[in-house]
Amino acid sequence: MKEFLPQYLNLDGKSILVTGGTGSFGKQFVKTVLDRYKPARLVVYSRDELKQYEMQQAFSAHPNDAVRYFIGDVRDRDRLTLAMRDIDIVVHAAALKQVPTAEYNPMECIRTNVDGAENVVRASMDQGVEKVIALSTDKAANPINLYGASKLASDKIFVAANNIAGTGGPRFAVVRYGNVMGSRGSVIPFFQKLMDEQAPHLPITDDRMTRFWITLQQGVNFVLSSLEMMAGGEIFVPKIPSMKITDLAKSMAPDMPHKVVGIRPGEKLHEIMVTVDDGRHTLEMDDRYIIEPAFAFWDQKNGKYKNAKPVAEDFSYTSDANTEWLDEAGLKSFLHEMALDKAA
Repeated sequence: MKEFLPQYLNLDGKSILVTGGTGSFGKQFVKTVLDRYKPARLVVYSRDELKQYEMQQAFSAHPNDAVRYFIGDVRDRDRLTLAMRDIDIVVHAAALKQVPTAEYNPMECIRTNVDGAENVVRASMDQGVEKVIALSTDKAANPINLYGASKLASDKIFVAANNIAGTGGPRFAVVRYGNVMGSRGSVIPFFQKLMDEQAPHLPITDDRMTRFWITLQQGVNFVLSSLEMMAGGEIFVPKIPSMKITDLAKSMAPDMPHKVVGIRPGEKLHEIMVTVDDGRHTLEMDDRYIIEPAFAFWDQKNGKYKNAKPVAEDFSYTSDANTEWLDEAGLKSFLHEMALDKAA
């Protein structure tokens, strides 16, 4: 299992802000940074008072007391600007992520995912932040739902922000990865809930469906390692395994029958993280792909990734044509890691 560990990253003495910091990623990111480094400040920026209180209680015994809690919304540029005062690094994880929710509440999705991205960019430039790295999703590549389309727009904003910021401004980059095992709203906790309730069957949207999978800790490590190597303008894509949803269900509950319930509005059969069009300016490394920006400023960065090589002309990275697949043993290893993370 790939670990995506950064090699030389040093966050000691740095001030870091993470938007959406009370979410699944934010909590794991904060724990990881506190365990590995000695940041001057680690600001959790989110709009949920209760989740901030619960997170504060969970981290109260940690010897590193660098964590600060800011109530705020990425829709509020003034509040973001205030929160980013003297911040060195921003990790943008705040988003409306549920596909059906975005389809039913399109304006709210746009305000958070698109307007919020612009606000993060402007606040970062106003306050002289050094680096900003934004979390994206496989649904942003060839999107067919509003969530994916809004995250594609967000990706474009962060990549283009390097043009706007100029040579002396913040550097912006994006990480794009697949389904996070165990995150809130994902299928694994849902299946586990049905198993605990002794439901008569597990609902399967389509027996052909495949998905990319990554653990929460892998996602955090990937963000940190991408933060370490970014020049500004890249979209980083990890090499991670695929699994059929039917195989996932069989591995978790071999004795439970399945019931095909149909694909939800805005849902794909298979996911894609690098399209054929993106492939024309994509580099490959041992553990990731790097989609280079199609802007003139990138010419200044030539030679940054000396160990990377261009992918084939017709390359695309899709969950159904992946060369790496997650079997039952691999899934159990992932679930074991999730249990250890939860216990810690």
